[in-house]
Amino acid sequence: MKKNLIIVLDFGSQYSYMIAKRIREIGVYSLLLPHNIFINDIIEKNPKGIILSGGPFSVYKNNAPLISKKILELNIPILGICYGMQLISYIFGGKIKKSNYKEYGKSYLVTDKKNFLFKNVPKKSVVWMSHYDEVKNNPKELESIAHTNSCKIAAYKHKEKDIYAVQFHPEVKNTEYGKCILKNFVINICKCNKNWKLEDFVQKQVNSIKNIVSDKKVILGISGGLDSFVTAYIINKAIGNSLICIFIDTGFLLKEEKKTIQFFCKKMNFSIKVIDAVDIFLKKLTGVYNPEIKRKIIGKEFVTLFQKESRKINNVEFLAQGTIYSDVIESSINKNVGLNNFVKSHHNVGGLPKCMKLKLIEPLRKLFKDEVRKIGKSLKLPKEILYKHPFPGPGLSIRIIGKINKRKISILRKAENILLQELKNFNIYNNISQAFIILLPIKSVGVMGDKRSYEHVAVLRVIKTEDFMTSTFYPLSYEFLEIISNRIINEINGINRMVYDITSKPPSTIEWQ
Repeated sequence: MKKNLIIVLDFGSQYSYMIAKRIREIGVYSLLLPHNIFINDIIEKNPKGIILSGGPFSVYKNNAPLISKKILELNIPILGICYGMQLISYIFGGKIKKSNYKEYGKSYLVTDKKNFLFKNVPKKSVVWMSHYDEVKNNPKELESIAHTNSCKIAAYKHKEKDIYAVQFHPEVKNTEYGKCILKNFVINICKCNKNWKLEDFVQKQVNSIKNIVSDKKVILGISGGLDSFVTAYIINKAIGNSLICIFIDTGFLLKEEKKTIQFFCKKMNFSIKVIDAVDIFLKKLTGVYNPEIKRKIIGKEFVTLFQKESRKINNVEFLAQGTIYSDVIESSINKNVGLNNFVKSHHNVGGLPKCMKLKLIEPLRKLFKDEVRKIGKSLKLPKEILYKHPFPGPGLSIRIIGKINKRKISILRKAENILLQELKNFNIYNNISQAFIILLPIKSVGVMGDKRSYEHVAVLRVIKTEDFMTSTFYPLSYEFLEIISNRIINEINGINRMVYDITSKPPSTIEWQ
């Protein structure tokens, strides 16, 4: 019997994760996996459906990522999206060429034939296109079922098998009936049941952790963010006082952060131990400029400190981390020729080094950020945790572009504190997803007190997002921008110019490093 699971094979599209997310929203569990996964691994997972994502490639290029035709012969329903559509046609012998008219953004889809995929979708609807190649001629096995003004074959189906494909992106909200199309595929074509519930997920994790840990102990690296607190709550529910939370003060924290974390751990009855490692991290990062090396150094030191502390506690066999799915995706590397999805390292991704004998527990590893927040709400976590803005594990070290020293840390910490105060004064803290300051390694000339100044440039970054995989900048008022600029420049020695980052993700990431 097939599992109630949809597999999404990733070909490098910026929207790949959204496909998996939309399917979960329908009520069916989904996994985003690399496109070059072995066919035996797919068979072992036994999914009810497979979706081939979009991607930035051309199927006729030498380095194009492909799949085995055997996947199309597994008797599992398949949906190809954008590049996935072109790939299926190409494998069957169709012709893929550059479009005469590239389509990016809004377009109108016209359905030509009745079919299960477009059930309850009007004859004409808005879709979101993003392609410069298209299927020009389909092989005899495939028949066109929709078109747009510029694309003769905007969707097709296999004449005998449950294989469908669309040139547009049903996973993005801009596609008017996108969720309906995905629901038709997942529920009506793949015959999945709506049984994915976050509440059930929590109880399953609790039961699993109980069985795995038994009478042993678990140490958790708690950062004070939502992910680590939800992780702590789930593990605490499973094993109680056998969970020991360890908080490492790297010296790259926000003002009062350590006190706040200690307060909430005490309030939630979590056992916590604080380690002062300020001098250790500062020494290790002195003179380091490259952000990837910063992250790797910090990750290594975290592991070293946890290993050292674990030896002081009897009966510890496990290390828990608040890793979430976006961390895993951004840190992943697909080694197939021509496809590299690596964005940046996350210190909590990649498993534990061989020298560390602890086993890893990551209950949130397959959840997106908004799913973690929903769990937090169901667990009735304090609002101060639930709506707290994310703070990166490496802390202020990656918000100081270039080399780090005590003065820069002090400057940035003061600037971040002023920003937090004004976000709350203007009652916009809970309306945004994340806000912070970046200290640049360049200085600018200014005039302060009738004298020439030559100080750092600082960048304000404020974003709005649902899941932290995509984001847009927040349209702050000129009044707010003026007050922030004046306060930071007037109250902090070391900054004489403020700029506002209005870049979305993609193409940028949320943090600068």
